[in-house]
Amino acid sequence: MTKKITPCKIRKKKKENEKLVFLTAYDYPSARILEKTDIDGALVGDSVGNTVLGYENTLPVSMDEMIHHTKAVSKGLETPLLVSDMPFLSYQTSAETAVENSGRLLKEGKAEAVKIEGGSEYEEEIKKVIDAGIPVMGHLGLTPQKIQQYDGYKPRGKSVKEAKQIFEDAKKLEEIGAFSIVLESVPTELAEKITQELEIPTIGIGAGSKCDGQILVLHDLLGISKRQPKFVKSYADLSSKIEKAVKDYETEVKKEEFPTSEHSYNMGEELRKKFEKSLEKNE
Repeated sequence: MTKKITPCKIRKKKKENEKLVFLTAYDYPSARILEKTDIDGALVGDSVGNTVLGYENTLPVSMDEMIHHTKAVSKGLETPLLVSDMPFLSYQTSAETAVENSGRLLKEGKAEAVKIEGGSEYEEEIKKVIDAGIPVMGHLGLTPQKIQQYDGYKPRGKSVKEAKQIFEDAKKLEEIGAFSIVLESVPTELAEKITQELEIPTIGIGAGSKCDGQILVLHDLLGISKRQPKFVKSYADLSSKIEKAVKDYETEVKKEEFPTSEHSYNMGEELRKKFEKSLEKNE
């Protein structure tokens, strides 16, 4: 039986009370590392914009950039489910655009599912994508593509009205066929209630421990991100280690301590003499 994780297996794991583990990945080396673990899925998030590409937020990320990074990840990933984000304005304008761009992520980027931010306001677009045979992971709560509308990266669902809307949107996403939902930066109590009510799994990020699974940005986990939200736990501090390694390299180069003979190629005495003799003949 194949170990390959699929959307169906993701749903099944909730029924079996098995916690789901997701991480982001944006390139081939990261994907190769994740492949050696037992995580369930890798998300090529549009967070590639502010994590890797140097953008202020996710809004400038294009379809071509998402396809480029997704394709790179696909080359190093075999077992975990590969999910790719639908970037800003790749699905909001029409159902036809949503289907076309989702299809591009699968055909060109080799993704196996797409993630779409939003709830009932994009019901038609999301349903059309699912009807086209493309698995969809929903995303509710803090939706980074709406940070201009909601005044930045602030937790959502902290009023009764907002919490109820997120709850209803989660049920709507399940109804139209999403196979899972990311809940970002929402109160633990709300995430727990949604998780209890839905048959599809919830993947939390800043939503407490009662979700069916968790996701983190790999660069946050490794301690090499500029931004460190409250919900992030860094399991390593690679930033300082990388900085030290670069400084050590700089010092050794300036002192001619690197490269040594161990890191160099030699002609050998006989070949060196022949080479020097050949130069003398050309004088």
